[in-house]
Amino acid sequence: MSQGFWGKLQKPIMALAPMADVTDAAFRRLIANYSGFKNPEGNEKGFSHVMYTEFVSADGLFSPGRDVLMKDLLFSETERPIVAQFFTARPELMEKAAALAMELGFDGVDINMGCPDRGVEKQGAGAALIKNPTLARELIRAAKKGAGPLPVSVKTRIGYNKNEIETWLPELLAEEPAAVIIHARTRKEMSAVPAHWDVVTRAVEIRDSLKNRSLVLGNGDVSSVDEAKKKAEETGADGVMLGRAIFGNPWMFTGYVPTTEEKLKVMVEHTKLFEELFMHHKINGASKNFAVMKKHYKAYANGFPAAKELRIKLMETKNACEVEIETNSYLQTLN
Repeated sequence: MSQGFWGKLQKPIMALAPMADVTDAAFRRLIANYSGFKNPEGNEKGFSHVMYTEFVSADGLFSPGRDVLMKDLLFSETERPIVAQFFTARPELMEKAAALAMELGFDGVDINMGCPDRGVEKQGAGAALIKNPTLARELIRAAKKGAGPLPVSVKTRIGYNKNEIETWLPELLAEEPAAVIIHARTRKEMSAVPAHWDVVTRAVEIRDSLKNRSLVLGNGDVSSVDEAKKKAEETGADGVMLGRAIFGNPWMFTGYVPTTEEKLKVMVEHTKLFEELFMHHKINGASKNFAVMKKHYKAYANGFPAAKELRIKLMETKNACEVEIETNSYLQTLN
């Protein structure tokens, strides 16, 4: 098996979760900048990092809607190592998507086998693959074939309606993916219950008992790098994937606590970069809706005096210029 860049990373590994309309190229670039990602294989804080794209439909990439989705595969050198995540239920399209990731210069390919979205599941992809291990294995083989030298990983859950880690994980490990990232909840549970980190511990035990070299990363309810380190140590996992904790906090991987002024200035920077990448420079006419930025404003403008009033004004903005005006107006009240 080829672990590619995964095999060179300092443990524990901290991975940025793929989140639709959140972890796009603009936000990832900010995170790489403010979290000080300089050495992709590790840092002085004792861990390494991995970036993921938003999840992308392999079916859509090879359809008339391709141009709309290509913007989700934008990335910069500062984000390395970066993994392209795809979903599909068609092995032939997974192979083509993996080949495209190699052509575009990604460091790895990941298969989404955990998304609970009904539209994704309806086509037999995402979490629906937990109920179809034969197809899941075919998809891993197809991705490996298309990816060439790039390592292939899988992000999944502990089961569909119940904990099935004892049967589901060995199916995945049989195909020797470079890594398996386990969201420690079932599809049925969504995010409504606390993550079952004891199952991540069991996943590591299963991997070790099979003498398999695939890395195991846990995911769920982790709010900081310090907590992630603790989870990795307690479970024996090779790393942890962090998701919602990154909202409004591109400094998360450093542990730095920004001032209100710093936070709001970065919010403006984020907005300008989003406009530059996805609105001013369209890819074959395709762009992202400015409304995507609104969910970030809820996180940036939070936890300080008059934050609610500022959020209300930000929700009414239509472009980066208006966001900057409202933000500067608020900052003047602090001086």
